Amino acid sequence: MASENKQIHLKTRPEGEPQADHFEVITAEIPKPGDGEALCQIRYLSLDPYMRGQISGRHISGVVNPGDLLMGETVGEVVESNNSELAVGDLITFRGGWQQYALTDGSDFQPVDPRIDPPSLALGILGMPGLTAYAGLLHLGEPKEGDTLMVSASSGPVGSMVGQIGRIKGCRVIGIAGSDEKCRWCVEEAGFEACINYKTENLADAIDRHCPDGVNVYFDNVGGDTLEAVIWRLALGARVVLCGLSSQYNTAEMPPGPNPGSIIRARAIVRGLVVYDHQDKKPAMLEDVLSWLQAGDIKYREDITEGIENAPQAFARLMSGKNFGKTIVKVS
Repeated sequence: MASENKQIHLKTRPEGEPQADHFEVITAEIPKPGDGEALCQIRYLSLDPYMRGQISGRHISGVVNPGDLLMGETVGEVVESNNSELAVGDLITFRGGWQQYALTDGSDFQPVDPRIDPPSLALGILGMPGLTAYAGLLHLGEPKEGDTLMVSASSGPVGSMVGQIGRIKGCRVIGIAGSDEKCRWCVEEAGFEACINYKTENLADAIDRHCPDGVNVYFDNVGGDTLEAVIWRLALGARVVLCGLSSQYNTAEMPPGPNPGSIIRARAIVRGLVVYDHQDKKPAMLEDVLSWLQAGDIKYREDITEGIENAPQAFARLMSGKNFGKTIVKVS
């Protein structure tokens, strides 16, 4: 075991896109587990866009203030235990944060299924992003065979799973992404029918071209102008799942929303998605996605950075859209 515990703390609250110098590396002592606690060595840390909301002080999962340790989902290996449910060597997911070692009292962990290989997938397609896609699409989006499904941020960990689950369920899938490389991956690897590069194409014209009969299910990860463009092109009886707000994570002011007339015109159903409401669906998600992986029906990408000290740079890349795939820090 190492002799110290590197942590990443918020140094200053950023305005606009976060940069690496908004964070600082702190060296702390490795904590000792008390009664009922276990000490874990963090192996993988998940970096996610919602963390920008925590830093801004406006996310339901909590607030990070200057001087605080950054929050985050992790895969950890138990190295010391005073908890009867956790043995040395166990791999678990828990909210370990941006650090090398963390304590758990056993109330917030889930064992990593031994079939998950590599274990980092427990933070991606077989973790919270996978559950977000699975529950959001199947239980809120209610896709039907033959539906046209559109998904924004479609090369990301949530969007790519939404599109692939939709394809498996018989939908015609159109993605929206921010580069030709990402769009090629969505079509050639993930099996989408098409993908629109919103940075080089007129989004409204491209939606009209690819969806002449309208969009039956729209899974939105970005909000803003993208949501506005799609929502006017909904088919009658469309379902809209509002999941992410990446267009406004780096802004101080809330942008105006879409005209509700577009929703009324389409007689659409709009639902907000919070993944924490759907933990009961995780066992079904695991079984389905593991079987789809084994059958070769699901592809994935991980954007892995080595070393906890490099987490700030990785987060800055994520929030500027320069990542490709699930953003993971390999800590140890």
